[in-house]
Amino acid sequence: MNLALKKSKFFGDKNFYKGVLVLAIPIIIQQLITSFVNMLDNIMVGQTGTFAMSGVSVANQLITVFNLAIFGLVSAASIFAAQFAGKKDYKNVQNCLYFDVVLSFIVSVISVLIFWVFGEKLLYLFMNPDTDTAKNIATTMEFALDYTKIMTIGFIPFAFSQSISSSMRVNGETRLPMITSVITVLVNFVFNLVLIFGLLGFPTLGPKGAAIATVISRFVELSLFIYFANKNKFRFTFYSDFFKNFHIDTHLFKNITVAGIPLIINEVLYSLGIAAITQSYSTRGIEALAAYNISQTIIGLFIVFNLAMGDCISIMVGRLLGSGNIDEAVDTDRKLVVFSFMLAVVVGIVLIILAPLFPEFYNTTNDVKLMATNMLRVGGAFLWISALYNASYFTLRSGGKTILTLLFDSVGIVLISYPFSFLLAKFTDLNVVLMYLIISVIDLYKVILGLILVGKKIWVKNLAK
Repeated sequence: MNLALKKSKFFGDKNFYKGVLVLAIPIIIQQLITSFVNMLDNIMVGQTGTFAMSGVSVANQLITVFNLAIFGLVSAASIFAAQFAGKKDYKNVQNCLYFDVVLSFIVSVISVLIFWVFGEKLLYLFMNPDTDTAKNIATTMEFALDYTKIMTIGFIPFAFSQSISSSMRVNGETRLPMITSVITVLVNFVFNLVLIFGLLGFPTLGPKGAAIATVISRFVELSLFIYFANKNKFRFTFYSDFFKNFHIDTHLFKNITVAGIPLIINEVLYSLGIAAITQSYSTRGIEALAAYNISQTIIGLFIVFNLAMGDCISIMVGRLLGSGNIDEAVDTDRKLVVFSFMLAVVVGIVLIILAPLFPEFYNTTNDVKLMATNMLRVGGAFLWISALYNASYFTLRSGGKTILTLLFDSVGIVLISYPFSFLLAKFTDLNVVLMYLIISVIDLYKVILGLILVGKKIWVKNLAK
């Protein structure tokens, strides 16, 4: 009897997992397709040479800062929107969307200005004159700068798309974002082929072509979201008379801002921390940077399962909290955390087995391929750490505990992970694979702290009252 009770505490029944899969599968498919096309994009750019691939990799480190800032902003509104959706208060769901649209536009414009004015200086931080020749650095910088400037054109449509997609997801609609994503990535893939390699009479543009293809896909994505939102107004009442009713609820705006500032700071600090750690890896040379880029692109394909489970936790637990079903929210969260861990173990084993295959698709040296393979094995072995940390993060966020997520997430990276990577880069001769292994082990602190915070139930709060 005790064993049965213990099992029911950590594992759901058939209907529970059916509900999880109905929500999770479209998210997984969407993110898998996106990551797969990103991988193909990376491989196609990689076919043009190591310097082009490294240049795009460096540029994407900076672009990720913007992407995660938008993610943090949208996440802040989605915390409240999910709980309002659970309460069936769709007027306030619409107010959350207004917040997203206004703030994401402001952040996008500021980001474009920063990238155009300071882009070259920021990109140069990833270059290492001690290990690479001036010619190699200049070539890599040229690719990086051209790619970055073109990509900024897609910042605003990307931000608006994230806002609309988030409002659909918190209301349990994951199918339409999936369909939009599938069409978008196919458009991106086709234009990548045409513009990178100069097919069908187009010029061969290399990394510039990849950037142009991405920008085109951003505008296609936004157009599709607007189309689906207008077509489904009867289901998503918060899209009805969107511009006619446009106004900012100052009280809600204040609450979202209070919860959102730590999230935005967290995402920006997190991305800056990752960029700084990448800079530490780059001290081992452009080939080490290329290997890291390959490994992270492939790992991104496998980590989507962790991210999808995080979305499920955010949506399912958030809606239960908003509807006042506190005990069910706690029980659901516990089972989702366990499921996330088990799924990550299986996916991690698959990644370890397949690790030697992926680098072979790249037009690079055998040394780069070997380094990338070993980093993939490390990533697969520690994928469960990402799963538990991710589940803890989204649990805390679902109850609005954004300051705590800031403290144990990005602050930890800035104060713990990055200093270790800096010390390893500066005072040891360890190769990039061993550096990556040590930093991965250090991430255990996030799992321990995250599970403690979740276990204390300090995240249990109804924000929709």
